[in-house]
Amino acid sequence: MSDTAAVTVFLIDDDEAVLKALKRLLGAFGHHVEAHTSAEAFLELHDPEVPGCAIVDLGLPGMDGLAVQELLLAESVERPIIFLTGQADIPATVRAMKAGAIDFLTKPVNAASLMAAVATAIERDAGARQAGEERRQIEQRIASLTAREREVLTCVVAGRLNKQIAAELGTVEKTIKVHRGRMMEKMGVRTVADLVRMSAAAHH
Repeated sequence: MSDTAAVTVFLIDDDEAVLKALKRLLGAFGHHVEAHTSAEAFLELHDPEVPGCAIVDLGLPGMDGLAVQELLLAESVERPIIFLTGQADIPATVRAMKAGAIDFLTKPVNAASLMAAVATAIERDAGARQAGEERRQIEQRIASLTAREREVLTCVVAGRLNKQIAAELGTVEKTIKVHRGRMMEKMGVRTVADLVRMSAAAHH
């Protein structure tokens, strides 16, 4: 994926008139839109690395909207989804929202409600991507540690003092201080509090 990939609203609806109208509406608000008439067509071309959200018709023929949501989640794709439906369906709404849907809107869609939902979805996606990138960077730093430095990291995060760590690892306190200093430097932190936060983020 290019670092400059445009934030995209993926639009999936089998009604071509609705698809055209929504694409025009979203475009008028400055959104880049990719439109598909079926879940299968969307999934075949979908790139999870492209930032953005999806607006999915619940009652798609073939694979329906909830099945799209379930498939993406099964593949660990956290694509924020806004569902559209021709009629209120409480059980489906509950199921979709529990699985992380941003909103559930009834057709004909109110433009303000849709734009608000899209803004929320894009913001959530950006936050998740930033957190994911931070996690990757932390994991890279942890991977750069020696086996001993990782042991020291685990002990420091657990709140143990240098002398306690030395006793646990069967070495002297002076050696632990050296390992600890190198570990903190590689992790790019200066305080134990920062190290604890970083460790928690890596395991989130």
